[in-house]
Amino acid sequence: MRKASRLFEIIQILRLARNPVTAADIAERLEVTVRSIYRDIGALQAMRVPVEGERGIGYILRPGFDLPPLMFSIEETEAIVLALALLERTGDTELQAAARRVGDKIAGAVPPPLRQTLSARALHAWGTTPRQPEGIDLATVRRAIRDEEKLLIDYRDEYGRATERAIRPIALIYYSETANIVGWCELREAMRNFRADRVAVCAATGAHFHGEGDRLRQMWISGWAENAQAARL
Repeated sequence: MRKASRLFEIIQILRLARNPVTAADIAERLEVTVRSIYRDIGALQAMRVPVEGERGIGYILRPGFDLPPLMFSIEETEAIVLALALLERTGDTELQAAARRVGDKIAGAVPPPLRQTLSARALHAWGTTPRQPEGIDLATVRRAIRDEEKLLIDYRDEYGRATERAIRPIALIYYSETANIVGWCELREAMRNFRADRVAVCAATGAHFHGEGDRLRQMWISGWAENAQAARL
């Protein structure tokens, strides 16, 4: 990796980190020596990039630092093309429209060689597209996840039994046949998955669970990892 690319990657790592990141952690991710990272940190500080910290403790990037507009390589552009094609298969009409707008914006901003990669449509995501669920707008779910707002849903399980659930939505999983809402169910007092195509009615409640989303997602991820490990034993 060239030094300029490495400096950019270090800034990206620090921008996304919630806690100080050690030089050893950065070196492992970039597959270089720790000594190289120390030199790179020094170079960034000399360029007045607001990197703070010290050896053995870790480094942070002070808030407020912005990178210049990004430029994509051919491979990165191809990754974007394929990701946008996959979004077309979600059955989420708002995301599908957003994907088309993203493609248009990128095509208008990149140089002609990369623009041709976007417009050539040589990469495709094949398969069936699930129907938009009738009782729920997935855009409402995504906004509730972002805003940490509780949802009230009328739900039918696989046996057709109807219940009303107040849930704290934390994730949305798109499968080929439907989307699953992951949330804390206040009725069951546990994490549950709800198939979007089994939701008859969905409404935002105006009640929030501010500050709990990350904790609930970590609980869900930990439980999923434990179940996967148990299945392998």
